[in-house]
Amino acid sequence: MKKFVTIPLLGAAAVALAACGETATTTEAASTEATANPITAEEVAAAQQAWGEGIVNIGKVSTDGGDVKQAATDHINTFYAYEDGKEVLFKPTLAAEDQFRGNFDEALSYFIGTEGTEDGGFAIKPWTNVRWENEGTIIDSDSALAMGNYYFTDTDGNDTKVEYTFGYTRNADGDLVIDLHHSSVPFSAE
Repeated sequence: MKKFVTIPLLGAAAVALAACGETATTTEAASTEATANPITAEEVAAAQQAWGEGIVNIGKVSTDGGDVKQAATDHINTFYAYEDGKEVLFKPTLAAEDQFRGNFDEALSYFIGTEGTEDGGFAIKPWTNVRWENEGTIIDSDSALAMGNYYFTDTDGNDTKVEYTFGYTRNADGDLVIDLHHSSVPFSAE
C-alpha cells in the first residue's frame, strides 16, 4: 500500500500567532516561506530518480577511468545537506564498524572507498540502474520523509534490494537535499 501524507502544521501555527497579535520571528518567517513553497511528492520522486542516476554515474566514471573522487564529491554536494552546514544523519547499508556518516569525508569514503577501512566503494561497483518503490511519503511543508525499497541493478542485470528511509529539506537555493539517509538489507532468518 503506497501512502502519501501532507501535514500543513507550519501554516496553521503562523496563522494562530498572527491572530494572537504576536510579531513574526525569523523562524516564523521561514515557516511562512516554506508554506509558500512546500515540498511536493513530485519533487521527492525527481530527487530520488536524480540520486539514483548520480550513483550510476559514479560507477560509470570509475569504469571509464575518470575522476571518481570528483564525481562522488559532486554527487554528495548536490544531493546531501553537508555543504549547507546542516546536520545529516546518514546510516549506509554496508557499514558495521563506522555505522554513521555525519560528515562529508565519511560519506565520500562510503561511496568511493578508503583503503584500510570497511569502505569498499559502494558507488563504484558499478550499478547500471537504481529503481525506487516508495512505501510512503510524508510531507510537512518544509521537510519530507520517504520510505520503501530501492533496487540496485549490477552489470549482469541482477538486482540488490535495499530498504531505505530518506529525509529531505530545501537548501538555500531551494533545491531538495538529503538530511536523513538510512538504508539496510532486508532481514533474513537464515
